[in-house]
Amino acid sequence: MTDSNTPLGLMTQRGPTVLWNDSATYSELSTAISWGAVGATCNPVIALAAIRADLPRWSQRIKELAIEMPEATESQIGWKVVEEVSLDAARLLMPAFERYNGYNGRLSMQTDPRLARSAKALADQAEYFSSLAPNIIVKIPATKTGVEAIEAASYRGVNINVTVSFTVAQAVASGEAIERGLKRREAEGKDTSTMGPVVTIMVGRLDDWLKSVYAKEGLVFDPGYLEWAGVAAVKKAYVEFKKRGLRARLLVAAYRNALQWTELVGGDLVLSPPFAWQQRFQNSGIDPEPRIDNPIDPRIIEALSTMPEFRKAYDVDGMTPDEFADFGATRKTLRQFLGADEELDQIVRDILIPA
Repeated sequence: MTDSNTPLGLMTQRGPTVLWNDSATYSELSTAISWGAVGATCNPVIALAAIRADLPRWSQRIKELAIEMPEATESQIGWKVVEEVSLDAARLLMPAFERYNGYNGRLSMQTDPRLARSAKALADQAEYFSSLAPNIIVKIPATKTGVEAIEAASYRGVNINVTVSFTVAQAVASGEAIERGLKRREAEGKDTSTMGPVVTIMVGRLDDWLKSVYAKEGLVFDPGYLEWAGVAAVKKAYVEFKKRGLRARLLVAAYRNALQWTELVGGDLVLSPPFAWQQRFQNSGIDPEPRIDNPIDPRIIEALSTMPEFRKAYDVDGMTPDEFADFGATRKTLRQFLGADEELDQIVRDILIPA
């Protein structure tokens, strides 16, 4: 039962904004559910953290999988563990899944970033992940290739959570790809009534990228304005989604400050803070009032707009799909996810072949 007197409880009880947990660690997700969370996200970094949080259990399981799958590679064994971590979390969310008829209650599994160059491979893996449990939602990156896979997988009936997405242009292109996939299903008489796709904007990672650009280029406007960049992108994308009639909801992830919570309450969207940020919000004593429709100070937008990288992120036509993969935050995040894959391989190697 959610405590409706806490900040997050008040948020989830008052309006359409819902809380998901940006972690698949069992203990964190269980607590977040008690605070009102009705979904969870996972990626290679998050999955790695969940495995390390219960390493004795997963070390034993890796040894068992090596026996059960004698010809499997380190990567195949590692990804099998990721599946099992995800399914543990998905079971916790089944009550919410049933209560919301599929709109919430989902656990996000991310496609292997090593498949990012093949739309077919991404869509095929998304379809496979979707088959593992009824309440799985699958992450595909918002690159040009990813957008192709997003439409194909949506048409196949896969619930999509767009990831590696930081900009209004990426969000709109992905939301429209989902819409095309849904309409193709509906044109063939296939059901979409229980689908609940979301399009992520990784607000903090956008802020991180712009801060690095600000420092590299020696800019001098108020650095506090950079804390608003991700929030500005979400507010702009939220308006665009409503204007275009896109059925996918926006999901806000990768938190770096409290504005990314307080300024986005009140909309029909998903807020998915890491567990540590949820703890901070719960302890804040803040009464979260609806602010999604409140405009950002024009002076902040004007200052940020002197940065070409912000214009890429904020303008609806700031980038073409061909440019998505070259955006700085995209490159940095994909490399981090690929690095997590390598670390997972190393964990499997150290367990199976101790130094």
